[in-house]
Amino acid sequence: MADEQQVNGAAQDEAQQQQAFQIQRIYTKDVSFEAPNAPEVFRQEWKPELSLDLNVKNTKIDEGVYEVVLKVTATNKIGETVAFIGEVHQAGIFSVSDAIEEGQRAHLLGAFCPNILFPYARECLSSLVSRATFPQLNLAPVNFDAVFAQHVQQQQQQQAAQADA
Repeated sequence: MADEQQVNGAAQDEAQQQQAFQIQRIYTKDVSFEAPNAPEVFRQEWKPELSLDLNVKNTKIDEGVYEVVLKVTATNKIGETVAFIGEVHQAGIFSVSDAIEEGQRAHLLGAFCPNILFPYARECLSSLVSRATFPQLNLAPVNFDAVFAQHVQQQQQQQAAQADA
């Protein structure tokens, strides 16, 4: 009987956690691709230098509902010549319970949600690059938890510097 109560209690805790965070929708908000130096760039030896820029933005759109947008920009150059610039704004609408404390909510929106969105953005960007007949672009996974922790640390350092000034 006690075992049943523990199992039921664990199931209730899990159900509450699932209700505290839900994915409502994942969608591509904006896509852009440029190959400004085509067709000349196709005649050059392919030794690209890839630069990747990531940005995360979240907006509260309703009570307990947030839109998170992951912006991924890939710029590929051959020497000083831009081969292509691809940009994807991958977005999602997420329900996040107000019962979740502020620090945990910031982590969910700044790290957990981008981890969910990144595979979609990566696939979209890869598809754009291959459709433009460039060699396949395979982006490595990103540790958004580490990126978020670094962002929080930078904010704390800035606040400490401002307090000292």
